[in-house]
Order: sequence, then structure tokens, then C-alpha cells
Amino acid sequence: MKTILKTNKKPFLALMIITIFIAGLLDIKYKGLLFQLLPDTVKSYLADII
Repeated sequence: MKTILKTNKKPFLALMIITIFIAGLLDIKYKGLLFQLLPDTVKSYLADII
């Protein structure tokens, strides 16, 4: 595992960032746990966008 991360750090990092971004969008779309923790003003703004 260490040799994989040493040689391919940038693609692995890009994949992780994309995965976290997609997970955040899905959380907002389906009103998941992190969405519920947001303040009401932010929730209403995001609900209007999506």
C-alpha cells in the first residue's frame, strides 16, 4: 500500500477530493446528516438552489 501511495499521490488525492465533493452534493440533495446540522438560513438557501 505504501508503494502505491508513493508513486501515485496526485491521482489518489484528486480521486479523494472528487469523492468528497460528490458525497457533499448528495448529502445536500437528499438532506442528509451534514445538511441537517447547517443553520436554517443556509438550509433554505441551499434548498432553493437544488
